[in-house]
Amino acid sequence: VFARRCMSSVPSTMKAAVVREVGDAHALKVETDFPTPSLEAGKVIVKNQYAGINFIDTYHRKGLYARDLPFVGGQEGGGVVAAVSDEAAAEGIKVGDKVAYSVFGSYAEYTSVPAAKLLPVPDGVGLDVATACVVQGLTAHYLTTSAHADLIKPGEWCLIHGVGGGTCQW
Repeated sequence: VFARRCMSSVPSTMKAAVVREVGDAHALKVETDFPTPSLEAGKVIVKNQYAGINFIDTYHRKGLYARDLPFVGGQEGGGVVAAVSDEAAAEGIKVGDKVAYSVFGSYAEYTSVPAAKLLPVPDGVGLDVATACVVQGLTAHYLTTSAHADLIKPGEWCLIHGVGGGTCQW
C-alpha cells in the first residue's frame, strides 16, 4: 500500500518540545525520543522545517487554555510532506510537497496534519515566510474582511503589524 511505503523514511521517535505539566517557560522541555505521530486516514506527516511561535502558545503552556497532557507545543508549522495516506494521495498530495499548516504539535520534527488543513507553498515563496503567514496572516485577513467589515474599502491600504507576539497593532 502506498501509505506504508512512504512511511519508511519517517523514524519511530523524534525531537519535540513537550509540555508534561503546565507552567512557565521551564515547563516546555525538549525531548529527543518522543513518539513520531503515526499516519492516519486522511492525513499526512510533515517533516517540519519551521514552526511559528505565537502568543497563544504561552496560554497552552501555562494551562490558561487547557490541553490534555503531555502535549507537543505549537500550532503553526511548515515543511515537506514525508508520508501520505491513501486518502490524501487521492487529493493530489505527494511526498515532497512544500506545505504550511495550523494544527497542534508543530514544535517537533514531524507533525500529523489533516490533508484539508494543508496550505501548498508555491515555488518562489520561502517556507519561513509561508509559515509566518498562517496564524497571523489569516488573523489579519479575518480582522479586515469579517470582524471589521467595511473598515477597509477597495483601493485603500491598511498596515497591520504584529510586534512582540501579537497580531493587530494597527
